[in-house]
Amino acid sequence: MNVATAPEPAKPVRIHADRSAGTLAIDWADGHQSTYPAIGLRWLCPCAFCRGEAGMPGWLDTMPTLSTEQTRLVDVQLVGSYAIAPSWADGHHTGYYPFVLLRDRCPCAACMARRSTEAKPNPREVRS
Repeated sequence: MNVATAPEPAKPVRIHADRSAGTLAIDWADGHQSTYPAIGLRWLCPCAFCRGEAGMPGWLDTMPTLSTEQTRLVDVQLVGSYAIAPSWADGHHTGYYPFVLLRDRCPCAACMARRSTEAKPNPREVRS
């Protein structure tokens, strides 16, 4: 018996960082495409410094004003088969962005509309 399985939604098949445009594009295994503005990715950083730990808020939770260097994407590395690690012009590079998080926070109109019907807003929403 040959059973076809649906592609994993959070599995990327192509990742392209366009540094001059300030975007990160991901093509997903299920055919969906996501394009993240670098500024939105920086606001999404899940690292302990940015998001806090042990019940303490992180730096990004204080709603700082981000500089051009803090939002300029300079490199992106794969972390195993589950995440990417962007490097920013200010030297910040400790945030591992799991593919599940990126897919869940896709900034396209269809995904944003789907999330707007959810019960509560997510404070980690990708911002443009």
